[in-house]
Amino acid sequence: MTLGLVPPDFAARVGAYPSDGYLPGRDWVEALPGLLADLLDEWGLEPAGATLTGSCSVALPVRPRGRGGDGPDRGGAVAAGCSAGPEAGVGDAVLKVTWPHPEAAGEALALQAWDGNGAVRLLRADPRRFALLLERLHPRDLTTVDIDTACEVLGDLLATLRRPAHARVPTLAAYADRQATELRAAAPVIPRRYLDQASRLAGELASESAGPRWLLHTDLHYGNVLAADRCPWLAIDPKPMAGDVAFEVAPALANRADALGTGSTVRWALRRRLAMICERAGIDEDRARAWTIVREADTAVDLAAHPSGRGRTSLAVMIIKAMND
Repeated sequence: MTLGLVPPDFAARVGAYPSDGYLPGRDWVEALPGLLADLLDEWGLEPAGATLTGSCSVALPVRPRGRGGDGPDRGGAVAAGCSAGPEAGVGDAVLKVTWPHPEAAGEALALQAWDGNGAVRLLRADPRRFALLLERLHPRDLTTVDIDTACEVLGDLLATLRRPAHARVPTLAAYADRQATELRAAAPVIPRRYLDQASRLAGELASESAGPRWLLHTDLHYGNVLAADRCPWLAIDPKPMAGDVAFEVAPALANRADALGTGSTVRWALRRRLAMICERAGIDEDRARAWTIVREADTAVDLAAHPSGRGRTSLAVMIIKAMND
């Protein structure tokens, strides 16, 4: 079977990725058409639309082979504000295959744990091949609604997704422990005082790891929440970890930066987002500010070497400033 299901621009971009514990991007991209063909055959599916792409994954709309143009048959567990669907049957779905890397390794575990409550429903998975069969959602995301409403939705989803962590996902304590060391030794790509502050906070947060270990999405921002039939909004694309729920707020502050305004408005807008999400999700604001400083310093250090990272580094500094009283 010859499949034109891998967009050339995606292949070129991911093909440049170095190995991150698994296959180099080039090797994975070369094998991807065959992998998609194998999965479609093994799972009895056929393409039902154009391939969508993310930063390191393809998402192919599919339906059961031979079903034709029948209407959707979506499964789904009931979450707050959601309607129930049939408990079985694949119907219209999405075949997602991700370039293998550590952040994506636990996605199936998290989606299985949530079982459709607040997140896209997992229908089938082959973790060895980083392949997931997911319920079909709509393309509309939270970037299409006003920022206050979007923050309320994110806060509600964080509360819905909260449950004890799976034993096999990485721990936030280990991440914080690494950052305490790495940020202290990092080159001053942002003001040294912010790196030192982030390193100190990371050490303090790592030492406080005796609290509840919750299953964290860790990348819940406006583009990772899609509209659905059975629920108004559902989370997608988790990069799961186990730890403190206050870690979850930072992505909603850094995304949709164009809505932050300028000058003194930036601090007000960032603190308003943080307050709204924390209130809806029942998260301690002080801890959310501390984790945000750590995460933004980490991001700035990671992106400093990239030509396109300068703007994001400047945003990190603005966010860290806003998180300080």
